Amino acid sequence: MTETNSVFETRSLSIFYGNFMAVTDVNINIPRHKITAIIGPSGCGKSTLLRAFNRMNELVPDTHIHGEVLFEGQNLYEKNVDPVEVRYRIGMVFQKANPFPKSIYENVAWAARIHGFKGDMDELVESSLRQAALWDEVKDILKQSGLSLSGGQQQRLCIARAIAVKPEVILMDEPASALDPIATLKIEELMQELKQKYTIVIVTHNMQQAARVSDYTAMMMLTGETRAGTVIEFEATNKIFTRPSDKRTEDYVTGRFG
Repeated sequence: MTETNSVFETRSLSIFYGNFMAVTDVNINIPRHKITAIIGPSGCGKSTLLRAFNRMNELVPDTHIHGEVLFEGQNLYEKNVDPVEVRYRIGMVFQKANPFPKSIYENVAWAARIHGFKGDMDELVESSLRQAALWDEVKDILKQSGLSLSGGQQQRLCIARAIAVKPEVILMDEPASALDPIATLKIEELMQELKQKYTIVIVTHNMQQAARVSDYTAMMMLTGETRAGTVIEFEATNKIFTRPSDKRTEDYVTGRFG
């Protein structure tokens, strides 16, 4: 993978909560306009690594990193980099849908408005909802509360909200884990459409989901005396699931792990 095709590059990245090392020595390149899945057993640092890509870990007191996270060639953790700006360029969708207690329209418009959007807001809201495959379901109820929607619709509303500020990357932390199979399928289909415009990085416990939706996969495990999480293998998803290089990856994706 050439550097020009990489959106993120981590260099010897370790992440600490106080004195506790959660992630150690991660060196990976995240490719542009692809879906990259981060998989591995519970507690191995998947979500911690994901949140490092838009500095969300800094919202937890006493969190710090060693190493670098490069975004489009610039270290996100340099002192002159504004973390708020980082989070606009690198959006995030969480495990539990978290729409604001506002109308469907305002859920999408709010972030764009506070970011200084001066264009046609109606057009932006419609475009964002269309990209999130939600417009046809809500176009006649835009004044209703976002909380009135089903779980799957709420998650797509949160995706529309993230899209509205025109990010370059969308991070997704277990975006379908609380959804039924039909809603999950809609989210997976949506991800395939969104990668035409955005780079997507997803954390998932669901091996079948990772195999279905992602182009590349990072396999994480606890390692060493510190028992910190690290990426033991990063390859095209097909290779991870059919011809992994590491026996631990093979055991995990075939269900023999632990």
